Amino acid sequence: MTAPGEGRIREVQRRLRAEQGAFAPKPVLPVIDEVVATVLSQHTSDTNSERAFAQLKERFPGWEQVAAAPAGQVADAIRCGGIADQKARRIQQILAVIAEREGRIDLRRLHDLDDAAARAYLESLPGVGPKTAACVLTFAMGRAAFPVDTHVHRVATRLGWLPAKTPADRAHRLLGEMVPAGIRYDLHVAMIGHGRAVCRAQRPRCGACVLNELCAHARRQAEPGGPQLPKAVSTLAAGTTSRPPPIASPTRTSAFCSSGPTIDEPAVPLHTLVCDVTDTP
Repeated sequence: MTAPGEGRIREVQRRLRAEQGAFAPKPVLPVIDEVVATVLSQHTSDTNSERAFAQLKERFPGWEQVAAAPAGQVADAIRCGGIADQKARRIQQILAVIAEREGRIDLRRLHDLDDAAARAYLESLPGVGPKTAACVLTFAMGRAAFPVDTHVHRVATRLGWLPAKTPADRAHRLLGEMVPAGIRYDLHVAMIGHGRAVCRAQRPRCGACVLNELCAHARRQAEPGGPQLPKAVSTLAAGTTSRPPPIASPTRTSAFCSSGPTIDEPAVPLHTLVCDVTDTP
């Protein structure tokens, strides 16, 4: 496998953005809030994770109260987000470690660290792996990280940017070095939208894909004897007048690696909470 050049990566970003519309970053949360929100987003829908986060903040006035509360009360506050008992324990573990290290539950000082040091701190927290750390760095700290959730991983693999079955930590390292810093956040959002609407785990809509000419998976399907792609209804590069139905831009949180299977590898195992790299139907 040959890594794509910067020009090809930028062309993917250009085509996806033309298809999806203008990029809109998510509202910025404090660092600790983003950590907790990312934990809550695992194995649930965007709507449910948002509701769980809002109810947690409403029930407890501060993170110190969350850390000190009985685990059952925390779980009850986030019940709508799924696997609440496990997530409550994980959140309290994270808060306890932060309190012990910092003397208070606050991660603002991470803004003073460079990217590598901030990433290392985040990944040392219980259950925080490369994907969660990259989300926090990108969304809460404005750093040029590249979160790789299951959709980004799948799209990158089909494009030929990653070898098949690349593990999570290596995928983050390879793609983080490969994607130009200035478009990482934008491309992350665009690839999630593309993975959900077109490049789906099951029955991908290859005939409606604006990336066919850039896609290793599409080339393999087009080889003699391979499965035939549906006739493409548009290619932006070819400048045809026929276009597939517009693909709606993802909602505010749905585009930010905030739900569905993630590919984190936690420092402290919690098998019922942490997702693996496989896709679900």
